[in-house]
Amino acid sequence: MNPNPFKNCGGCGAILVATQFAYGVCPECDHHHAIDHKTWRALLLDEGTFAPCDETLTTTDPLTFVDDQPYAKRLANSQAKTGLRDAVVSGRARIDGLRVIYTAFAFEFMGGSMGSVVGEVIARAFEHAIADSSPIVLLSASGGARMQEGILSLMQMAKTVAAREKLRDARLPFISVMRHATTGGVAASFAFLGDINLAEPRALIGFAGPRVIEQTIGQTLPEGFQRSEFLLEHGTVDRIVHRHKLKGEIATILRLLSR
Repeated sequence: MNPNPFKNCGGCGAILVATQFAYGVCPECDHHHAIDHKTWRALLLDEGTFAPCDETLTTTDPLTFVDDQPYAKRLANSQAKTGLRDAVVSGRARIDGLRVIYTAFAFEFMGGSMGSVVGEVIARAFEHAIADSSPIVLLSASGGARMQEGILSLMQMAKTVAAREKLRDARLPFISVMRHATTGGVAASFAFLGDINLAEPRALIGFAGPRVIEQTIGQTLPEGFQRSEFLLEHGTVDRIVHRHKLKGEIATILRLLSR
C-alpha cells in the first residue's frame, strides 16, 4: 500500500502534499515537525561522510523492569522499528567540509530517553572529539532519563557532564542544538553546556514540563514558558535557527570558533 501522499500540518492545520514539507517544515506556517535520525543526517552532514562510532553498544535489563510490558520487549520493539540499538547515533562526519563528531538523539526510539547506553555513547563522543582534536555537534531531543534503568540512568547525567568538561579543558568547540522536545535529565546535564546553544523555533526545552510545574506550584506560567523564544529572551539559549538554515549556521560558528 502506498503511503498517504498528503500531510496535515500540526501548526496551521493545512493539508498539503507530503513532499512539500521539506525536512519536515510546513511551507505555509514554518512549523517544524519531527523528523527521524536519517533525515537529520541528510539535512546536516556532507553526503557520504558519516562513519558511525559505538553503534554496537546495547543495553541490558538490569532491573528486569516491567510496566505494561517488559523492558526487554520494549527495547526489542524499538530496535526493530528504528533499526537502531538505542536512542542516539554518533560518529565522525563533515559539515560543509569541516570535520566534526556528530551525535544526535533519535526521539523515535523510546522518546529519546537516556539510559546507560545513551549516556555511554555521549560520553565517548566527547572522548572521540578530544582524540581527534575535532569539535562536537550534539543534537538533543529527549524526554529525559529512562525510568526502566532507574539510578543507572540518572548516573549518566554526571558522567556526560564530566566528559563534556574534559572537552572544555582541551579547548575544543561544543555546539549544542536543542530540538523539540529537550527535557528532563538531558536538559539538566549536557544540553545547556554548549559553547554555543542553538534551538529550533518553538521547541519545548526545560527540566519538568509546564503542566507538572503548574500543578506543583499552583500558579499559571507565563505565555510561551519553556519555549525556545522564551529562553532566548531570558538568555538561556544563544540563537534560534530555522531548520533549513541550520547546517550553514553550524558551519559558520565552527569556522569562527576555530580561528
